[in-house]
Amino acid sequence: MKRVHILAGVVIIMALAFYYTVNWVYGDKPDDIYYLDKQIKKLNEQLITAQILSNKLERVYNLFEENLAENTQDEIAMGASMEFLNAITSTLDSLGITTIFMRPKPRIKGRISVEAPYELEIRCNYKQFGVLMSKLESSLRLIQVTEFHVKNGIERLKNTRDEKLLSEQNIELKISTLTLLKGK
Repeated sequence: MKRVHILAGVVIIMALAFYYTVNWVYGDKPDDIYYLDKQIKKLNEQLITAQILSNKLERVYNLFEENLAENTQDEIAMGASMEFLNAITSTLDSLGITTIFMRPKPRIKGRISVEAPYELEIRCNYKQFGVLMSKLESSLRLIQVTEFHVKNGIERLKNTRDEKLLSEQNIELKISTLTLLKGK
């Protein structure tokens, strides 16, 4: 019986020691750690922005400015389609590329980005197409070329006798502008 009392006393002392440790030694430290983690993330964002600005990485800063939205309802995510269509049209015209059609598709809202897809069909030679891809790549907008298809079938070769017409191809493009959503 004495052993049971000693064991009960030891268990009670251990329970009290555990209770004291959890409540007074650790206390609110998990909440403090969570709060400080949030503060560190916020300060890291400010530090990265300051580093970009101090290093004069204007292109990177402009990419963020043009492609980063607070949420899916932000003006950058919703209103950029007309600006993009005007920009792509002027680029095509400046390169001498013939636009057969250009269709915007419904937006695709994801967890980290909003995608605005477009379908285009153009008529150009390979050199013009290469310059167009280079211009899309160097644009301030994030542009993803999802797919392109060169319509260059054998029947086209059989039916066309003029070499100049053979140098130009009809190309179907599926491209998307991407707007990144700021994380929480």
